[in-house]
Amino acid sequence: MNEKTLLSTKNLSRLQEEVLLRAGFSVESYDAIEIIDVDFEAPEFIENAIFTSQNGVRSFFENKTGSTRIKQCFCVGQKTELLLKKNGQNVVKTAKNASELAHFIINNHKNDSFSFICGSHRKEDIPKLLKQGKIPVFELKTYKTMLKPRHFDQKWGHILFFSPTGVESFIEGQKAGESAPNITANYFTNTTAICIGDTTATAAKKYTSNVIVAHSTTVGSVIDAAVKTIAHDKD
Repeated sequence: MNEKTLLSTKNLSRLQEEVLLRAGFSVESYDAIEIIDVDFEAPEFIENAIFTSQNGVRSFFENKTGSTRIKQCFCVGQKTELLLKKNGQNVVKTAKNASELAHFIINNHKNDSFSFICGSHRKEDIPKLLKQGKIPVFELKTYKTMLKPRHFDQKWGHILFFSPTGVESFIEGQKAGESAPNITANYFTNTTAICIGDTTATAAKKYTSNVIVAHSTTVGSVIDAAVKTIAHDKD
């Protein structure tokens, strides 16, 4: 296996691919998941809204009916924060991951209730931790995530992952070629998984210990992390 082969589980722009090509990678990219908006009904007023992804922000504000007003937002990731502010929202807390955000809410908003704007494949961190902290949380699902599994005969030196569902989709695709136990034992040998955040890294660590977490939750940061692995190998 050529360690400079790289697979992105999200389609990259031409400029993004060029950064990787200049670093010496052989690059292939595809969309491992598809986001599909669903119909939903939102109340006229939401006091505290939680968003853990840009998909949640986009699907809510592009498809909400009526004139729903949100007093304040709590979110995960810089890109999510920027998109909320672009939509005129008041962001009072931005956390690195869902667990950090949940603990902040538990420690600072014990008497409040929250609406969690999420998708069909949302992780358990937010609802589980808030319920444990006895904080009411209402889930409003505004989109669903469809897996698009694709089988690859070759193995990759580096794989870029951008969500836990992206990891799940990739694994489903490889199961077409070998048994599930062998995916852990064989497929990721000498492969480095480069992940956009801690939650995605946790999903990848189910299959490999060779995991790198990007400095921030952006596509550019994931690409930078990949480039740094090449620079490190040259040292």
